Amino acid sequence: MSSLHYRLLADLVLLVHSVFVIFVVAGLVLIIAGYRRGWRWVRNPWFRIGHLGAIVVVVAQSWLGVLCPLTDLEMALRERAGDVTYTGSFIAHWLDRILYVQWPPWLLSVIYSVFALTVIWTWVGVPPRPFRRRGRGPAFDANQSPRR
Repeated sequence: MSSLHYRLLADLVLLVHSVFVIFVVAGLVLIIAGYRRGWRWVRNPWFRIGHLGAIVVVVAQSWLGVLCPLTDLEMALRERAGDVTYTGSFIAHWLDRILYVQWPPWLLSVIYSVFALTVIWTWVGVPPRPFRRRGRGPAFDANQSPRR
């Protein structure tokens, strides 16, 4: 594989990583805005479980000191392409590049944790609707017996 291919793959991983970050951040904003505007889709259980799971993974990696696998993959591909790589996490690198501020890892862990607590708060304040059962009524509630 040529260096161009590795560079393109690294850029693709960067794009996926960016979409993940946007999903986590914009997801919270959309949940809050959707609650205020009455958007039903923000209570979709699949969306909400995915969103909660995404931030839980970020917080766990942060507190355990584990670098995101997407960051590792991107850096490995850039190295194979002969590009310059960066050290540290994806978010720390890009925040540093955008804001010209040095962010210690512990501070990012605290920020991620506060963000996760806000996501959990929205789970309680704007709960997802129950899962729907195929071919059944409007929603499946485990506390009710199925209609016959």
